[in-house]
Amino acid sequence: MGAKLSGPGGKGKTAQQNADINVTPFVDIMLVLLIIFMVAAPMATVSIKLDLPPATPPAPTDKPKEPVYITIQESGSLYIAEKETSIDKLPADVCAAQGAVADCRDERVFVRAQAEVKYHQFMEVMNKLQENGFFKVGLLNEDIE
Repeated sequence: MGAKLSGPGGKGKTAQQNADINVTPFVDIMLVLLIIFMVAAPMATVSIKLDLPPATPPAPTDKPKEPVYITIQESGSLYIAEKETSIDKLPADVCAAQGAVADCRDERVFVRAQAEVKYHQFMEVMNKLQENGFFKVGLLNEDIE
């Protein structure tokens, strides 16, 4: 707070309190901070040199393989594509559905189930796939309206 003398030429000499905010120190501090940030900002940008291989598009003759879909129905029956299978024959049928592949366990398998399928039925299929080395399993769902 500051004091203000009233009257022209100092006449009257009554002191009043001035309740206005003195912004000069605030402006000084902000200018100092601005200069600090302007100096420090270029030092904060660090570049890392990466040796990336050039991007090459896939050959036009490479056709992506059709994935294998396992469908679990509410009744507990399993289907690979349109062919019905059982939980015991599931790994062999998945490999057969993938065709001539060096290792069928390295290919992705998609599992989809109807909304009414019980959890234990679904987990039975997942556990059977995992026991037989199928670790690339994708899950599909359908929107329920």
